[in-house]
Amino acid sequence: MWLERLISWGLNAVYSLLLLAASPWMLYQSLRYGKYREGWHEKLLGRVPERRSAKNAVWFHAVSVGELQLLRPLIREFQQRWPDWEIVLSTTTVTGRKLARESYPELITFYCPFDFTWGLKRALSRLRPSLLVLAELELWPNLISLAHRQGVEIAIVNGRLSERSFKGYSRIRFLTRSLLSKLNCIAVQNPTYAERFIQLGAGPENVHVTGSIKFDGANSNRHHGEVLQRRKWAGLDKRDTVWVVGSTQEPEEVMATEIYLRLRKDHSSLKLVVVPRHAERFEEVYQALLKFGIRVVRRSDPRQESADNWDVLLIDTIGELRWWWGVANFATVGGSFGNRGGQNMIEPCAYGACVSFGPNTRNFRDIVRDLLQWDLATQVPDAGELESWLLKGLREPSPATEQGERAAAWVGTHLGATKRTSDLLAPFIEFVENPGKISVSRDAA
Repeated sequence: MWLERLISWGLNAVYSLLLLAASPWMLYQSLRYGKYREGWHEKLLGRVPERRSAKNAVWFHAVSVGELQLLRPLIREFQQRWPDWEIVLSTTTVTGRKLARESYPELITFYCPFDFTWGLKRALSRLRPSLLVLAELELWPNLISLAHRQGVEIAIVNGRLSERSFKGYSRIRFLTRSLLSKLNCIAVQNPTYAERFIQLGAGPENVHVTGSIKFDGANSNRHHGEVLQRRKWAGLDKRDTVWVVGSTQEPEEVMATEIYLRLRKDHSSLKLVVVPRHAERFEEVYQALLKFGIRVVRRSDPRQESADNWDVLLIDTIGELRWWWGVANFATVGGSFGNRGGQNMIEPCAYGACVSFGPNTRNFRDIVRDLLQWDLATQVPDAGELESWLLKGLREPSPATEQGERAAAWVGTHLGATKRTSDLLAPFIEFVENPGKISVSRDAA
């Protein structure tokens, strides 16, 4: 125990130095983009909202918008299956917190404290969770150690461990093994990830392959009210061919606009919808698109009760992309032409859009492998090939439509991870509710 406490305070010292070193950059980001201005009482001191009820509670943690969208079907399943439990939800980013508040106004939502022991102790005492559910790969040593010490059941859901992360954790295997031994359940997306967790020291009996919850969270109904509302707002009809370029980073918005302006000369029905990934870039993107001398309509503009007579539609709001994919005939997933490593391709595929993405998709290797192997989407190396892909689809719409339909069917074959994950959580729920009636394996590390 003394060694564990020594490691915790050593981590406190390292985190303090890192925070001090990063403070000039954070100040710059705050002044220019408005980031890091709020939530410091929660992040640094652990002064999260205090839970008043005597109910059992589960603490879900999602880093940002992507992870929050990922947890949506699991949170819904949890609410339906265990309605007597209280759910608290934390995020790390400003956009994640904003979406959490909007999506779950009935829940306690807050910024997750930094991995300092003093803030986490206060947060745990105020929240009193019986179960901690971490999305994908949130292995914060002090959070996990303190929760474990207080008897909280801990689970990783939709777990993933990239080759790069695996190599990094392998260098500190003696620490990683101790950390993973404190996890009661590790639900991972595929067998490769499962084997990596086990090699790092996770107990094989605690590692389970459930598939990806992202498939369950993807909407597929183009006639959903949210999709139809956006079509109506944008003034679109059946004659329009909509190209949605989503989750973009610099310079993907400008690249797409240049392609669009060239192609619309011969294809007047083509419409472009651009959805930047990060809120702090909305104004920057807007100004960049205006330089083309075109009419750009912003989704957030309060004067726009509906959009009409637009050249490019800029979706400068958070959490809407999942519905705009349903408007798309053609969809290009951003973050893949720069260094980000790609974004979620499952959502546009689920709607049956004809999907493309750039060369950098390291964050979604397994999904991309399947999409390309079965000719369900197209990977292009650069802007020139992206333009050729779209031009071919405009000239030959039938093959593009057929590819989208096959992609939607493929998504349908991967459903069920949410149910499998909640089934894995069920014994821990029962253990908390009836501690004398059921024995749940718990490593004593």
